[in-house]
Amino acid sequence: MAVSEFELFKINRYCDQRVPTRARDQVRVESSVRGNTVTIVECRAPWRESLTEWTKHEVARLRVNVSTGKWSLFWRDRNNKWNPYDLVDAGTLDEMLAAIDEDVTCIFWG
Repeated sequence: MAVSEFELFKINRYCDQRVPTRARDQVRVESSVRGNTVTIVECRAPWRESLTEWTKHEVARLRVNVSTGKWSLFWRDRNNKWNPYDLVDAGTLDEMLAAIDEDVTCIFWG
């Protein structure tokens, strides 16, 4: 596994802290891991009776370079294409999570 247990713990802790406990019946932030890539996903409860499943919106993608250990951050455009987030250079996982949290361009959280 390219993403360590500790790194995944940090990402999941970040996701848990995004939403106050009192609102988790309406919105959650989760992570999905595939190889050396982690996608952060915002999930929203069904908002009308015809919906039974939570909707999911991919917010950000983190990718670790296995040989260097550096993380990169990506944002998703309206065509669902992932693009490098140019406002932060590859670095530590903490730096990437901070960039998502700060969201100076409003590209992740709107």
